[in-house]
Amino acid sequence: MPYPEQLKKLIEKVVSTRSARVERKKKNEEFPALKLEERDPVLRNFHPDFIEGTRREIKVGPSKGYSISNEMVDILEAKSRVSPDLVDLTQPDYETDVLVIGAGGAGTAAAILAAENGTKVLIATKLRHGDANTMMAEGGIQAADKVGKDSPYYHYLDILGGGHFVNDPELVYTMVSNAPDALRWLEGLGTNFSKFEDGRMKTMHGGGTCRKRMHYAADITGAEIMKTIRDEARNHTDMIDVIEFCPAVEIVLDDSGRCAGAILYNLETSEYHYVRAKAVIIATGGSGRLHIQGFMTTNHYGATADGLVIAYRAGVPISFLHTVQYHPTGVVFPEQAEGILITEKFRGAGANVLNVHGEQFVYEREPRDVEAACIIRECSPKGRGNGVPTPTGKFGVWLDSPMIDMLKGEGTVKKEFPGKSILFRRFGIDISKEPMLIHPTLHYQNGGLDINNRCETNIPGLYAAGEVAGGIHGENRLMGNSLLDVIVFGRIAGERATEYINGMGELGKPGLEHVKRYNEEVEAANIEQDRIAPMLLPDYSNPEVREKQLTKDYFGTLS
Repeated sequence: MPYPEQLKKLIEKVVSTRSARVERKKKNEEFPALKLEERDPVLRNFHPDFIEGTRREIKVGPSKGYSISNEMVDILEAKSRVSPDLVDLTQPDYETDVLVIGAGGAGTAAAILAAENGTKVLIATKLRHGDANTMMAEGGIQAADKVGKDSPYYHYLDILGGGHFVNDPELVYTMVSNAPDALRWLEGLGTNFSKFEDGRMKTMHGGGTCRKRMHYAADITGAEIMKTIRDEARNHTDMIDVIEFCPAVEIVLDDSGRCAGAILYNLETSEYHYVRAKAVIIATGGSGRLHIQGFMTTNHYGATADGLVIAYRAGVPISFLHTVQYHPTGVVFPEQAEGILITEKFRGAGANVLNVHGEQFVYEREPRDVEAACIIRECSPKGRGNGVPTPTGKFGVWLDSPMIDMLKGEGTVKKEFPGKSILFRRFGIDISKEPMLIHPTLHYQNGGLDINNRCETNIPGLYAAGEVAGGIHGENRLMGNSLLDVIVFGRIAGERATEYINGMGELGKPGLEHVKRYNEEVEAANIEQDRIAPMLLPDYSNPEVREKQLTKDYFGTLS
């Protein structure tokens, strides 16, 4: 729907201050960024991570005692979907060298590299190949590839600063040093990045960056990358097979504690399948569909933390899951598009963030956690109370996209942001002439499974890459580093898994004893017994008509 009259009246305040704000921009008179000592109070008072009562300690598993979000604890403390005693692992339904669980950017990149190194690969994905957060990423991919102007050194410092200097330095070093090559690899496969007429790639700033190193493909960068690598993987028909609509529900270990494959659940036939594999790469992405603290989310439908659950149950510790990223700019009106990501690229291009009075209240390129906390402070009655009211009683702030055309020339918004221009046009809103109404939205899982810079977990033969892994981004991720993460570490996982199986010897007897022990640990801890995990898909039915999910015959045998 177009903006109603009450919002159009408020937009007049935005218009009244726009010319002066544009002139300040042209003179490089930026709104002052918060000093380091000013950031912490804002985060502690207004960022959702710090709300009392929203986290608790895990009672079971390898990271017992670690305090993370209640929603995350709920699924980690749940029982398995299968009964280990009833599972027959003597006859695998599929056999392969490397099983890749997840078919987004990390999983697909891993499969390509494994196949190119002569390894037979099976990709198992919950939905379709490419149905992942990678496809939905908009803004860009960071890489310090401009000689003389930038270097991995500056990229490294930006990531550490954005992550509050608690990141795993070895993982950060690995990512930034491999970034230029990852970009060349993508371009060599045919990724169509935005370029100047002379062929140079366009770059821009993101929040928390000291150099312009954000490469992009309009505002559909993730879709362009995913399309390219998905096509490349599908071209390796001799080495890569893909099973769709078959999420993994358990990791299988052999009697020596090595990874020996996984149990899949066929969403279409309700059958279970055992895949025997010499190595497994978990690339299942994030957890936005847990809707932590009831937040709307940018995440795709299948983002329910499945990889975390099955690896944790197998004995892999977790790290940095005490923080969650809320993207500063998610759609809050029109309500039909609520939660959809508005790329940080808008702010990188110069769009101001404004309150109900048309006033800028925050530097638009603060790191994401700081930017989000400042917006929540502006909207909250316990904060400044200067949010813009929506017709449904929510509050947001303005993202003044029309000033981009005033700064860079008419038509820039429609050219550089075609995805969002089309989206809002469906609701009768022209974002080159009217600002967008936004509010922070649940976006990214900062932490995940504990890995080293070879993507190895503590279980031989089990690897993790992409959003499911933790440590790279510390307590806050900067824009453009998620697409980089999935490509760099996806490729590494594919290469290292191949190396591993070439020297591993024969697998031992496969089993699910670890699942049985975990279920017993859950029972011994007197944890509520009405939960099972992985969740697989979110349930949006009304509570009053929702049937109880756990029934006596739910733990079936494998077909």
